[in-house]
Amino acid sequence: MIDDPGLFGEEYARLLDDLRTRIRGARIRAALSVNRELVLLYWRIGRAIAARQEAHGWGAQVIARLSADLRRAFPDMKGFSPRNLQYMRTFAGAYPDELIAQQVAAQLPWGHLMRLLDTVSDPDARAWYARKAVEHGWSRAILGHQIEGRLYERQRKSQTNFIRTLPAPQSDLAQQILKDPYNFDFLSLGEEAHERDLERGLLLHIREFLLELGVGFALLGSQYRIKVAGRDYYMDLLFYHARLHCYVVIDLKMVEFEPAFAGTMNFYLSAVDDVLRTPTEQPSIGIILCKGKNTVVAEYALRDMTKPIGISGFDLAHALPESFQGSLPTIEDLEAELRALPEMEEGQG
Repeated sequence: MIDDPGLFGEEYARLLDDLRTRIRGARIRAALSVNRELVLLYWRIGRAIAARQEAHGWGAQVIARLSADLRRAFPDMKGFSPRNLQYMRTFAGAYPDELIAQQVAAQLPWGHLMRLLDTVSDPDARAWYARKAVEHGWSRAILGHQIEGRLYERQRKSQTNFIRTLPAPQSDLAQQILKDPYNFDFLSLGEEAHERDLERGLLLHIREFLLELGVGFALLGSQYRIKVAGRDYYMDLLFYHARLHCYVVIDLKMVEFEPAFAGTMNFYLSAVDDVLRTPTEQPSIGIILCKGKNTVVAEYALRDMTKPIGISGFDLAHALPESFQGSLPTIEDLEAELRALPEMEEGQG
């Protein structure tokens, strides 16, 4: 007869919780170990195929022959299709150093590696996407989305003054969160749209917006009110970044960048640092998102600013043909949908 676990009290509950944690950890480590051994096996198979083809002048026919023979020899194993054997050969060619292959193989599933081999030809970009996939735990679908969105090319291209206004390594971390341009292709806004239309569209598609911003952003509010000298001021969007441990103010502009925008952002950041920031938090950061910018003008505008500010552009989806306009939601439809969203904090009382 099994004793009632409740008879053992809280100590039994702690024991059970500890054992569950250990077992889950062991299962994760075992899965990573199996994945590492499998991917290294694939690398070695690909390396052996490539070496024999080069030494003996064998063509692609050898892969089809090997596929049939290996599947006959190991009928209980999957992964020996001609297509997968070709991926193995490509994988070995992309990572000629076994040590580097081990580092990648220990972290990424084979499906992620196939996606990288299919879509990223530049070795530096491929290594960067692999590191980011491990760092952020991207699924294969998210990895594909980031590659299609040219995330590697858009990193570190924003105009900022972070190196001068933030201490290291905070300046490097802050630079890494910015992109240029941001991809808002989930929005369809016409040329006549205003900043408020852009803001509403981003809030209506908050999941896609947060995905484009990247890991670590938490939305605190839109049109966030802050009081300075008895007067209310409203910031378009206020975020908190979990990794940077700081507030992030985003100002949206449906026009080209103007120097005056940097002065306004500098004011917002001073107010946030004074009113919201605690002594344990890092300096607040501002991001100005515009339809475009002149690099020289942006550089001059930031040169003597005392607060950390980044300036980036954004891309919108192309306008739909007139024949489709009738199927789009009206302004009233969008406002009704926005009212149905959970209410967000709009600032201090």
